[in-house]
Amino acid sequence: MKIAYVITRADAVGGASIHVRDLACAMRERGHEALVLVGGEGPVTAQFAAAGVPFRALRHLRRAVDPVRDVAAYRELVAALRAFAPDLVSAHTAKAGWLGRAAAARLELRAVYTPHGLSVAGRFTGAASGVFALAERFAARWDAPVICVSEAERAIALAAGLAAPERLYVVHNGVSEVPPGFRATPDSAPARICCVARFAAPKDHTTLLEALAALRERAWSLELIGDGPLEDRARRLAARLGIAGRVTFRGYRSDPEAALAACQVFVLPTRSEAFPRSVLEAMRAGLPVVASNVGGVGEAVEDDVTGLLVAPGDPRSLASALDALLGDAELRARLGQAGRRAYEQRFTLERTIERTLGVYRAIMDA
Repeated sequence: MKIAYVITRADAVGGASIHVRDLACAMRERGHEALVLVGGEGPVTAQFAAAGVPFRALRHLRRAVDPVRDVAAYRELVAALRAFAPDLVSAHTAKAGWLGRAAAARLELRAVYTPHGLSVAGRFTGAASGVFALAERFAARWDAPVICVSEAERAIALAAGLAAPERLYVVHNGVSEVPPGFRATPDSAPARICCVARFAAPKDHTTLLEALAALRERAWSLELIGDGPLEDRARRLAARLGIAGRVTFRGYRSDPEAALAACQVFVLPTRSEAFPRSVLEAMRAGLPVVASNVGGVGEAVEDDVTGLLVAPGDPRSLASALDALLGDAELRARLGQAGRRAYEQRFTLERTIERTLGVYRAIMDA
């Protein structure tokens, strides 16, 4: 099978680009041919190159809406797909999903779309929200199957009429296994808290810092892994709250395994989410997870079983959950062990690959 993956951004590594990298690698290992068509070059294409994934950088494909540039990107995609002649086009994220499906329809190629967070679910704000919502509804006429990364995302797509029920598949994200040396010891003290998240919406570092400021009497330190346009604002807020000395900004890391293994609690404050891989990486390490109960997060984190779910944007709720874990080493260990078991049973990369390949085969056989 020849598969063309389409994704927009090369400038910022995120869950979607890592997902595409892992899929392309796995398909090639299974004897399929894969090519990634991506907007520009940057850290994302550097990861593709390091993993041995063939890619082609498209000059005009960008995340921002620009009618002139988007028409040029569409033409680029059509030319690239015509040259590669894939059996299947797998388009990822909103912009690449729309243009990829449009180009596939033009060439009468089979296509499948993975949103990684639907625009109709409030992932975008302002004018962009309306534009992407209209675009999603328009694209439904191409009748490409949709792979949702959570049941919550499928329910939103179904309610919005983006595809017929039989065209909506659910394949949860998965992450690859790591050596035993990268397992955490959550019952150690004092507790170190880790957050792996880009400093950009919809992630919510403000709520996290405000919650921890209310727990000054507890023994804790915070590791923030990630980069992004809102990092400076988070630094200023930590200083203003008087907790800067307990917060370490580690920057982006392509391999957070060692940092997670050195911590005792994982936290993900966010306003909107499809199905975050950072939570799975924490569960893989055996860490208890505290996360905002949005999107598909609750399909990975079972409240009071593998972690604690809190209301989004609520510092008091988040502080209460963190306080419970900081004060109870046995609770941290129990939730962390259960999270590790859930990862092994449901969220390995191998499981994701096999289920995705099953969808590809169903599309090819239809």
